[in-house]
Parts: sequence; C-alpha cells; structure tokens
Amino acid sequence: MKISLVMIARNEGAELKATAGNLSATLPSGSELVVVNDGTRGKPPRLPGWRVLQGGGLGVARSRNLGASRTRGDLLIFADAHIRMEEGWWLPLARVLEKPGAGAAAPAVTHLPPVQAIGYGLTFKAPDLSVSWLAQKSGQPHQVPIVPGCCLAIRREVFRATGGWDDGLMQRGGVDNELSVRLWTLGYDLYVEPRVLCRHLFRAKSPYRVDWPEYLQNRLRLAMAHFSGARLARVLAALQSHEHFGAAMALALENGITGRRREMQSRRVRTDDQYFRRFQITW
Repeated sequence: MKISLVMIARNEGAELKATAGNLSATLPSGSELVVVNDGTRGKPPRLPGWRVLQGGGLGVARSRNLGASRTRGDLLIFADAHIRMEEGWWLPLARVLEKPGAGAAAPAVTHLPPVQAIGYGLTFKAPDLSVSWLAQKSGQPHQVPIVPGCCLAIRREVFRATGGWDDGLMQRGGVDNELSVRLWTLGYDLYVEPRVLCRHLFRAKSPYRVDWPEYLQNRLRLAMAHFSGARLARVLAALQSHEHFGAAMALALENGITGRRREMQSRRVRTDDQYFRRFQITW
C-alpha cells in the first residue's frame, strides 16, 4: 500500500514547516508528500521531501482535488498544515478502511497544544448547519455523521467513485461536512478511530480573509444538493435572515446547484432522512 498525503497551506507561518516535519517523520518511507500552496505571504519555507504545487486561491476543496490529482497512492490522506501526529498514526486509519463499506476514517481531535477536551467526530446541531463535536462513544472505531477533514484518510478508489471534494465549494467552511453527507448517502460509512489523536491548532482568527457570501454558499450548496424538501426548507429559513443570504444564493445558482442536486438525488442509495435517523439528529 502506497500513501499519498496532501496538505493545504495558506499563510501558515512557522506551522507549515513544523507540520511538514512531523508528518514526514511519522509516515512510512516511500510515501508521497504534496503540499498545495494556496496563497502564502512571503517566501514559503523549504520542505525537504515534499512536492509543492501552486494553488493560487483555489480554496480548500479545489486545492485538495489538485493535490490528489498529482498523486498515485492507494491511500489518500488529507491534512491541515497546522497539526501534529504521533508515530504510526496512519496504520489504524488504514485498517479501519478495510471494513466493508468504509468510506473515510479520521482520528480524534484535540487542541495544539493539547487540552483535556477531545472531539470524536462532529454532528449538525441546528438547521443553520452549524456543527458541534461529539463525545467518545467507544474505545474502538465507530461511525459518526461527520469526519473532520484536518486529518482524513480515504481509499483512492472511493475518492474517485464519489467524485472527490466538491469543486463547487468556495474558500473554506463546510467542506468536510459536505463530503461526509455525500459519502454516507452514496452508501459509505464514516469512522473515527479514537485511539489515534490529532493535535490541531484552532486559531482565534483566520490567517486569511473568509468572505461571508462564499461561506454561506457552502452551507446552501450542501443542503440544496443533499436534503429533501422539508429539511431543505428548514435550512433556508434558518439562513435567510443573514445579510449575505442573497449573495450566497446567487453564488449557489452560478455554481450550478440545480444540476448538482439532480445528480446527487439520482445517485444516492441512502436518503437524508435515513442519515438523520441513523445519527439521531433531531432538529
């Protein structure tokens, strides 16, 4: 099995070099290491052993797809550029993906530096598609509604079959949520491996600008692609009072959400109603 790791970087500062060094040291030799520079101020640091691709403001989803398209490994891992992992962390994730029907696997997540609080996957907490971290349910790998994309493993064959990251998602926000819903409705299960811990730097302020219309567009695109009528109406009602709702809806239409909805509704083998019942999401 060959591993290809794709890391997205944008104005990471010293974290980029530190994370690259950590991942290089904890992955097996022969792994493909690719960083997509999606807009870094100043001269990026030298990253021995890494291939650098220039994204130029593609956003998270498109940058991840670019990186994946330039690799050949059987196991794809997507990582943020501000995390730390322990030795051998990749192997339990790879084993989880051997389960029948497994689509993606991710570790538990804590802060960098670590704190007592640990998240074991995420769930939708309200119709505005805000999310919250889940508590540990088991000491063994278990299914969750949303796998965090700060460190996410997926077999290349599954990545290709399900269409990769959604190119219609802009900048950042909700990218992992959309992939999780799509994988599940297309028949794949999502796992957290609680025995693997990712230390992730949660910043108080983004190191780059995130525009509200694009951020809201991502939530709208998720709901309009994957949710049936009544649930979609609840999402729209929850978001329509936002001052940038109109601009976000215009972006969704420009990005072809009508065709995307037809495609996703025709391809899914499990419904959003089943998803919400399975994970006891009650709003």
